[in-house]
Amino acid sequence: MTVLVRDLRPADPADVEAFVRVRRAALPFMIATPEITGFELACAHPAKRYRLLVAETAAGEVIGTAQVGFAYESPEPGRSFANTYVHPDRRSLGAGTALLRAAEAYLAAEGAAELFVWVLDEPANRAFAERHGYRAGRSAHFLRLDLANGTLPPVPELPAGVELRPASAFAADPRPVFTVDAETVADEPSDVGTELDFGDYQHWLRYTWNHPALDKELTMVALVDGEVAAFTAAHTDGAGRYGTAMTGTRRAHRGRGLAKLAKAASLHRARAAGYTEAFTGNDSGNGPMLAINRWFGYEICAAEARYAKHLTRSTEA
Repeated sequence: MTVLVRDLRPADPADVEAFVRVRRAALPFMIATPEITGFELACAHPAKRYRLLVAETAAGEVIGTAQVGFAYESPEPGRSFANTYVHPDRRSLGAGTALLRAAEAYLAAEGAAELFVWVLDEPANRAFAERHGYRAGRSAHFLRLDLANGTLPPVPELPAGVELRPASAFAADPRPVFTVDAETVADEPSDVGTELDFGDYQHWLRYTWNHPALDKELTMVALVDGEVAAFTAAHTDGAGRYGTAMTGTRRAHRGRGLAKLAKAASLHRARAAGYTEAFTGNDSGNGPMLAINRWFGYEICAAEARYAKHLTRSTEA
């Protein structure tokens, strides 16, 4: 079957909806909406050189997607990513290969030295990556919590000097939330490496704080003696699905259960607001967060593996 790869048409609502449809089918544990897709493309950092690709049949049916760009936050220059996903009902038609080749050609031409991809941790997907010359790296888990029918543990008692506030309480000055986000992201397990620029506050405001999925009433912040110490960021789709975008504690306050406090409060608020499913993701080496999520009742629903490949400018589409 002939498969054509092209850029997403962000001004075409039907095209964006088709992109989201494939993403939801391939990754049902991720929060995806047309609004999020358009926003992330429009607001991507220039250094990311971000593109959204679609694979479509000769009849015009979108059957695969790819998110492609540079890991500009990495301390190592030339690192890039390409996450390709094909609709489960349209596999083995060549869409994955076509998307990956297009991504490799684009990134190599832009000067990328190394390309990282995520694939679902299944034999066929691993074989696909290895067949295209990728080497296996770390792994991660997707976890699901049944908010509608499950039993949430109660919010632990707040220690002396600790208080919880929703992110909306920082609407006038979100910089304290930026500070805890930057510090915890820097310590997140990664084979790419991440350094969130503390001077890039304006981009954080635009891309993270004003992200259409960020629910500022469900995003909870823990303070110790008035200083922001930990937080959990909640993304929602407005249709019953809640996802944890980030949870972390500043280095000076770790080991006190503050992230658990923030996440417990957020999950209870989410259930009270009518959300029925909660999703999160953890690197397989992030033992502390995996333990916290098991305590809440999350169960692993899928896994993915990271693969990498060195690129050269001679890569062909």
